Amino acid sequence: MNSPPPASFDFDALHEEASRRTSGLDDFGDPIYEEALRRLLLSLDTEARLHEAGRATLRERIVQILENRLRAEEAYRRNPEIAEEAIRAPFAIVGLARTGTTMLHRTIASDDRMFALLWWESRNPAPLLEPFDPGQTVDPRILSAEAEVEAMLAAVPELAASHPFDAQGPDEEIMLMEHCFYSTNTEAFAHVPGYSNWLDEQDQRPGYEYLERLLKLLQWNKRQAGSKARRWVLKTPHHLGFMPAFFDVFPDLKIIQTHRDPVETIPSFASLVHNCRIGNTDALDPRITGDEWGGRMKRALASCMDFRASREDRFIDVDYEVLCKDPLSEVRRIYEFVGVEFTAEAEAAMNRWAAENTRDKRPVHEYSLETYGFSEEQIASDFARYRERFNSAR
Repeated sequence: MNSPPPASFDFDALHEEASRRTSGLDDFGDPIYEEALRRLLLSLDTEARLHEAGRATLRERIVQILENRLRAEEAYRRNPEIAEEAIRAPFAIVGLARTGTTMLHRTIASDDRMFALLWWESRNPAPLLEPFDPGQTVDPRILSAEAEVEAMLAAVPELAASHPFDAQGPDEEIMLMEHCFYSTNTEAFAHVPGYSNWLDEQDQRPGYEYLERLLKLLQWNKRQAGSKARRWVLKTPHHLGFMPAFFDVFPDLKIIQTHRDPVETIPSFASLVHNCRIGNTDALDPRITGDEWGGRMKRALASCMDFRASREDRFIDVDYEVLCKDPLSEVRRIYEFVGVEFTAEAEAAMNRWAAENTRDKRPVHEYSLETYGFSEEQIASDFARYRERFNSAR
């Protein structure tokens, strides 16, 4: 019996499939994403060494992203007032992965005065073309996200230890930026050095401009659903390496930068990426993952430190150990920095979230430096400039 052909990464075929699934929509928005997508497809096809299931999984992810682009443009066409939405004075939690960014983000997001991106929204940000069955009480996009998270954790149980996956919980806008293919997110699922090297050389503003477009859409959606929030709290380590573009698009932005010794964080993050890649290839070398992501984070921190030199007033530093010991005191300090009143209602909501989301409810994340080709001496050397300045938060 002949084997079926491998899943195709043909540029035109992917667009045709997305159009077919959206009843013939054909406006994918600003075509600036096209070169990035072509570069990614080439790397997935020729470098990533994906097995059959991995090819199918990543092909489906790209088709879904293209569907979302089509539905987003259709939402703007049907509701031109979306373009008038303004993303005012956002603040972003930015630090190396494993520095408390998720805990801090979800703590602040429990304050209902804040807009926060939910995981299901990041995967499916655009409204459905037709209203779902009024007898159905849950948005099908949420059900789809819950099924996706369940499948991910079933395929790679180790993911639960390295990150708290929650389809209805706040998560990272890097997945929104993935919709423009100016995002390092795909690199977490596959070894795509050609695409990665190309992306590092590009002006990142297209990714941030598309992020703003999707945030406007989501803000409009949330207002339609009755939200009274006014400020966005964002979060992703991705921003560390691209601060100039981030500030160009969001000029009134403020940054909460979290800090922890890279000796503790870099191997843990490499383990997370390794676990994300496991399901897509049989040719996985954890040392390559460590080298790629250790190098990426080193460059990102250096870039951020260079940028900060002229924008220190827009940054506040949070030390991981201090955050873990007394998170609400750090939140009070952050609220003063961003100009938000720390109310009794916000404090109560944050305490409820903390009680319901203790770390001991997830398995222990186990990993070793050596597995990913690291040593304490090498990491200390690679991040010497950062460690010298931020051995404790200012």
